[in-house]
Amino acid sequence: MKIAILTSSRADYGIYLPLINELQNKSFCTLELICFGTHLSKFHGYTIDNIDSTKFLKIHKIENIIANDSPNSIATSYGLTSLKFADFWDLNKFDIVFCLGDRYEMAAAVLAGIPYNVKFAHIHGGETTLGAIDNIYRHSISLASKIHFTSTEDYADKIKELKKGEKDYIENVGSLSLDSIKSIKLLTKSEFFDKWKIELDKKSILITVHPETVAFDNNERFSNEIYQVFSEIQKEYQLIVTLPNADTSGSIFRKMFHELKEKFSENVFLIENFGSLSYFTCMNYCDFLIGNTSSGIIEAASFGKYVINLGDRQKGRLCSENIIQTKFNKNEIISNLNSLKNKKFEGENVYFKKNSSKLILNFLTNYNG
Repeated sequence: MKIAILTSSRADYGIYLPLINELQNKSFCTLELICFGTHLSKFHGYTIDNIDSTKFLKIHKIENIIANDSPNSIATSYGLTSLKFADFWDLNKFDIVFCLGDRYEMAAAVLAGIPYNVKFAHIHGGETTLGAIDNIYRHSISLASKIHFTSTEDYADKIKELKKGEKDYIENVGSLSLDSIKSIKLLTKSEFFDKWKIELDKKSILITVHPETVAFDNNERFSNEIYQVFSEIQKEYQLIVTLPNADTSGSIFRKMFHELKEKFSENVFLIENFGSLSYFTCMNYCDFLIGNTSSGIIEAASFGKYVINLGDRQKGRLCSENIIQTKFNKNEIISNLNSLKNKKFEGENVYFKKNSSKLILNFLTNYNG
């Protein structure tokens, strides 16, 4: 069986890793990687350099990102991605192609494969994020796929409703990214410092803020509001910031974080690409998280961390009880932040299911097309 994995960013590649490790060197399949999006962008850290090439028979590279982040640039990048993948699917055939999530470039790559009857297996379908246009892209990827591995039973039911009447394979396998957390060997604090020059013995907040891509006209105001918050709390906490993805108006937040770094250089750290191991290590040792990333919703509960989830980007996504929903409002953020001091979350993670990657592997082992 010839299997390919579509990956467009550091984020989705980190989620795929448990599955990649399961598939590596399996006799029933050959594994190829299709890299595009920010993996090939020098501006976003050229993260293809962090991919272990020994895990794959072949790595395909498709450049598709346009540097600007205006709505016109995003739409143009979408069109360019579709054009490039039209040629790619014409020349390359696979038994199954894995796709993940909800990025616009992922949707463009997948939808270009429809005329070629590419058999897509979608991971993390059925979810809802009302503050991001990714919500539309996610559902379009699900519509184009015939195999679905969801992160909760609720999302499996949504896929069944979306694909009513079609003979799709749908299974709840939990979130792949949680599969390796209990067994992963995190960096020590000294190893982390040697790599990033950040002392995890200090009180720290892990921050990831992406733009809201539905109401994108509000991002300037949101950016100004959280700049005031971070300017104030950096006196007490060191701020460890993973920079935004390539989204509409993402440059607004990048500019704000660089200004924050320039003004408070000793207490603010900007990271373009942590990689899964360093990111999970930082999450493990930080006091809590602030932002609006799916990682906070899906992964933080497994590390016993509370999350101040900002705005509507993740609105509608199923949440564990560690998520504190908060507006982009300075006073509300500070109030919630103060309420979390010295608190550890001890509840369950609604996205966890044991042996997620093995469940997918079992399907592939028995797959007959």
